Parts: sequence; C-alpha cells; structure tokens
Amino acid sequence: MLVQLNQYHQNTKHSYLSVRTNPNRIDWNNPPNRFKNYSESFQRIHLDSQNLNYNFLYLVSGITAKKTYPGIEYYLRVNPSAGALYPNEIYFQVRNVDGFEDGIYHLEVSTSSAVKLQEIEKDEGIENILCFDFYVEGFIFFISSLYFRSSWKYKNRAFRYCLLDAGHLIGSIEASAYLFDKEFEVIYDFSKENLNSFFSFDEKEFFNSICLVGKKKQGKKNSFNLNVPTIDGSSYEEEKISFFVKNELIEQAYKDSLKVKDKSIENKKSNFYFQKEKFQDTIFKRRSIREFTKQAISKLEFESILNILNEPITSDCDEQVDIFYTINRVEGLPLGLYRNGKLVKNGDFIQKAGYLCLEQDLGKDSAVTFFLTSKSQNYQEAYQKAGIIGHRLYLASNYLQISCSGIGAYYDDEVCELLEEQTMVLYALAIGN
Repeated sequence: MLVQLNQYHQNTKHSYLSVRTNPNRIDWNNPPNRFKNYSESFQRIHLDSQNLNYNFLYLVSGITAKKTYPGIEYYLRVNPSAGALYPNEIYFQVRNVDGFEDGIYHLEVSTSSAVKLQEIEKDEGIENILCFDFYVEGFIFFISSLYFRSSWKYKNRAFRYCLLDAGHLIGSIEASAYLFDKEFEVIYDFSKENLNSFFSFDEKEFFNSICLVGKKKQGKKNSFNLNVPTIDGSSYEEEKISFFVKNELIEQAYKDSLKVKDKSIENKKSNFYFQKEKFQDTIFKRRSIREFTKQAISKLEFESILNILNEPITSDCDEQVDIFYTINRVEGLPLGLYRNGKLVKNGDFIQKAGYLCLEQDLGKDSAVTFFLTSKSQNYQEAYQKAGIIGHRLYLASNYLQISCSGIGAYYDDEVCELLEEQTMVLYALAIGN
C-alpha cells in the first residue's frame, strides 16, 4: 500500500518545470455545484434560533460571507477550503439531543439547515453498522468528499485537498465542541465502503472520517436501512446536467488508502484556554489572508500559537506529523529552519520559503512559514491530521489578530531538500501581519 500511495503522491507533485509545462485548463463557464441538497420532501430544521445545539452546528460549517465577482459568487464558510470549492459534506446521527428527533441528518450549508434523512427508533443506531461496541448520546458526524468539486480545478492533486479540507472540518467540529463544552474524538478506522453503501453513494462521493461529539455508553444498538436517493452533489439537479469527470487516479488512491495499518491511539484530551466569547467571534470572522505587510510578531505570540498546535488530538489513529517552519520575522527568535520547536538549521530562508511556495509572496512576507510533513503509511489519516493542525493555526493566530493563509501548492521535492528529509509534504501555511 505504501508503494502505491507514494506513487500517487509522486504523480501529484509540483515542480518548477511542471507548473510551467502542465498548467490546468479550467472551464470557468461550468463550475461544479458547491452545495449538496436533498429534495424539499425532507424535513428541515433551520439553525437560526437560540437553541445552543443549533448554534453549535452552525459554527461547524456555516456561511459567514459572500463575495461577488463578474459572473461568479463565492460563499465563504467557517472552515477554509482550497479555491473556496468546499469538496466535503457533513452528515450526522443524533441521539438524545435537545432540538432534534433521534435520526440521521445532512448538514445543508446552503440553507443553514439540518435535513432529517430518516428518524431512528430508540433501539436503532448506526453504531452497529460501524461495528462499535458502544453507542453515543449526542452527535456522530460523518465527513465525506465529492472529489470532482476539487478535481475540476486541481486535477489529480485534488485528493490531497479533499483530505486537508476534511481535516479543516474536523478542526471546525473540535473548535465548536470546545466552545459548547462537548466531548470530542476522531475515528478513522471503520468500514468506509460499508458507510458509503449505507448512504447510497456512488463513485462520486466517499467517506473519510467520523467525529464523536457526545457521551459514549455501553450497549448495542440494532442495525437499520437508510432509504435515501443517490445524489450527485457536484452537479446542478435543477438543470439535470452533470459536469462530473471521472478521475481514476483519485478513486484508486482512495481505495488504496482505506485500510488503517499499525495505528497509534491517542486518548489524551486537548486543553484550550481561549476566552470563549472572543473565540466564537474568531471562529465566525476567520479569513485567509492574501498578503502580508512584513511586520514581525512577538516570541510570546508565536509560542502561544505553537502550544495550541501541539495539543493532543483525541483519535483512534494518531499519525506522526512533523511541524517544520522557517522563522522569518519573530522578535526574539533567530532566523532559521525549525522542526517541532527546535532549531535545526541557522540562516535566512525568507526568500527560499517564498520560492518553495510556488514563488508566492505569502511564503516570504510572512512572520513564519510552516511545512507539515509525514512519513506515515496511513495516507488519509496523516493528511486529515495536517488539516486539523492547519485549522488550529488559523484560529490560534486569528485569536491574537495575526493573519494566516493555507498554501496547498509548493515545490514538493525542493521542500524536502530544504528540510533534508525524504518525506511527504502535506501542507504549507504562513502567518504574519
């Protein structure tokens, strides 16, 4: 499996030559639909009241802004996404939650609603289908990817972005769970193919991960059938036109990465100490910066951010993700390349960091430029963890009024040369003012 996934990673690397000789040709007249909607026959709960559980859900993936350009409208959400394409969807089961009948729901972002797909009886639960030896009082979230929303623009590399964006959604759930004092845990090791079939997905959509937000109770629940239609969530149903283009490389990479190997369980809980009213405002106002002003941040600010990144992520498969970064403008810290908090190479790498980020000014004008890497055999899990870390970086930085930008495109092999590591580069990010 590792060889196959390395082959996928190898085939989706950027280089100085590849970005110039193999540019994407994008049909801007036929963009994919960024919203999946079930028919009006399904009951909807609008998340617009004072019910705390509705507020909790809205802060997982709610719309926070609208941007309009000639012929194009973008709706920005609580969670960031590469190219604002939002290739992920959220479904959930609820049990004994105020404001909901027990059942299976879809989080419909376009209308800020929870769509009840099917009610469940007291003795029923999706836990049996997932082979859990417990049931959950609260929420079980299921995060899926509709890869064409991303591959329409990013081609073969889109699987990376689907996984990173799934990680950002997990990070959004983690942040909202903290805000509303709810338990939080990530589950990666489950039968994704069974869950895909249970939700009547075809090859256009597949599940990546599960988040438990509630109390785990001893006991079994009975299986049941979910009767929902198969919907192409990247096309426009009212026009009855599908723009979907199959990508065999992405579909094969997904299949090759289904099995979890040699997993390490993380039982520790994270400890965050944000002032909650300010933190909620930060979640709602989070944005990706487009340029920095080359101002420095303080050592105390940076160390506070780094502490948040290093808090444990409770999960059943905690992959090693190394946090490399170049210090560009941090008062009290020497210039250089760092790994997991330790200086590994002295020197001024400001221009180099910008070059590695596909020659974007974001990489060189920042206070700090990050490169998240892993040698994990568990491809989906490592990428999603990088997305979670990236989401923490956004929120911890913005909380301190420091800007942040995720950078999914970089010269993969040349980053490895700087790091002096043969590793997978999962994500680049930059923070600064």
